[in-house]
Amino acid sequence: MGLKGKLAVSMEVKCGGHLFHDLYQTKPHHVSNISPNKVTGFDLHEGGIGEVGSVVTWKYKEDGNEKIAKCVIEEVMDDEKKSITWKGIEGDLLERYNAFTVNISCDQHWITWTFVYEKKTEDTPEPLNFLGICH
Repeated sequence: MGLKGKLAVSMEVKCGGHLFHDLYQTKPHHVSNISPNKVTGFDLHEGGIGEVGSVVTWKYKEDGNEKIAKCVIEEVMDDEKKSITWKGIEGDLLERYNAFTVNISCDQHWITWTFVYEKKTEDTPEPLNFLGICH
């Protein structure tokens, strides 16, 4: 049995939370254009962009190495709450963690990233490198 953890970070953004939410919910394929040294690609496999149940793959760089995270969109909140949750179903994160969920919520000029995870072993590090990619 692994060890459960939760890691959250909030950051202030100049553009406003609604634009950040719109980017991740309706135009996630543009994230790699904005941050090509961290996010290198986005693919939609099933469903529609920003729809619950859709399966997507994020490609990213961690410590200079190409990584992937295949996820299912688990929850999308309305435009008022501005939140989206992805659950990892395949990829590099699940080599170290039994479960990994990412939530992004936006409020005015603040963005909050929340990771909920279960480490495979006690020696598995906290996902601080991955947090750095997102942040």
